[in-house]
Amino acid sequence: MFDSKPLNVLFLCTHNSARSILAEAMLNHLGKGRFQAFSAGSSPRENQQPNPLGLETLRKAGISTDGLHSKSWDVFAAPDAPHMDLVITVCDNAAGEVCPYWPGQPATAHWGYADPSEGNGSDEDKRLAFTQTLHQIRRRLELFTNLPQASLRGMALQEQARALARS
Repeated sequence: MFDSKPLNVLFLCTHNSARSILAEAMLNHLGKGRFQAFSAGSSPRENQQPNPLGLETLRKAGISTDGLHSKSWDVFAAPDAPHMDLVITVCDNAAGEVCPYWPGQPATAHWGYADPSEGNGSDEDKRLAFTQTLHQIRRRLELFTNLPQASLRGMALQEQARALARS
């Protein structure tokens, strides 16, 4: 049995085009109503869009891409924004930046992943990089979504999320 209110999780990256988008979609896919995932970037480029290879990778994995779009983390610092229970940085750049004040002081963690959109390899190499990153995100999120409900509140949530960074 779990609380009827889902746990809100915000995934942060610099541009909100690859890793944070993959994590948002994957957690919403695996969360089964226990979790509501969001994503944002510390400095998305003007007219930033999710990386097309990321969207392709999600679709091939049977994960919905509906509603995915790049946005600034400022959206989630606004007074009318949903309350976040957990904020996870997924790239090293965002982890080192000064984050906005998050209302309610959510738990925080850093789960670093290599950027699948970097590199000048072939299209097949790039697709493989996105698939590998999605697999790494999925593995960690499967562990996270299977934690007991008691592990997902207050300081226990932060401890569990940070411990998963080492898995």
